[in-house]
Amino acid sequence: MSHVSSDLHLAELYAQPGHLLRRAHQISASIFHDELGEMVTPVQYAILRTLKAFPGIDQVSLAGLVAMDTSTAASVAGRLAEKKLLTRDLDPNNRRQRKLFLTEQGEALLQQTVGGIDRLHNRLFDGFSQQEEAQFMTLLQKLVHINNMQSRAPFVPAKTAPSRGEVEKGVEKLG
Repeated sequence: MSHVSSDLHLAELYAQPGHLLRRAHQISASIFHDELGEMVTPVQYAILRTLKAFPGIDQVSLAGLVAMDTSTAASVAGRLAEKKLLTRDLDPNNRRQRKLFLTEQGEALLQQTVGGIDRLHNRLFDGFSQQEEAQFMTLLQKLVHINNMQSRAPFVPAKTAPSRGEVEKGVEKLG
């Protein structure tokens, strides 16, 4: 295979959105680890942030809001409970469900992540203008929204959770 042919094949690979999204995830995860790896994983962070916005949510609803399968969400919640970052209380109205709450330690950990999350954001968008960053985020959110149901673990507004509009207001409140 010639050098020109190899370059063409590589250019074709880097024109595929799936490959670029995979690379973007790799980069984001690497920077997250650089900034926060000693404290929390990206999945743990997502769960803690969601519990901050929706205290007392059940594990199934939490899984839907963070777009992960219920068994993974339950496993991560269990590990976070072992670390005393959240509590999992039996729901008196449905003894098969647990209501999740951040502990004081969980709240403190989230507060400690603020600087790292800011640095992560700045590193990811270094070289972008404010307009480019806003446009990228708008398009990325659109891509995720219109393809949500294609996911193995789609975002699902929970029965006990607020409506989608309230979820978006909760997200705005957090960040």
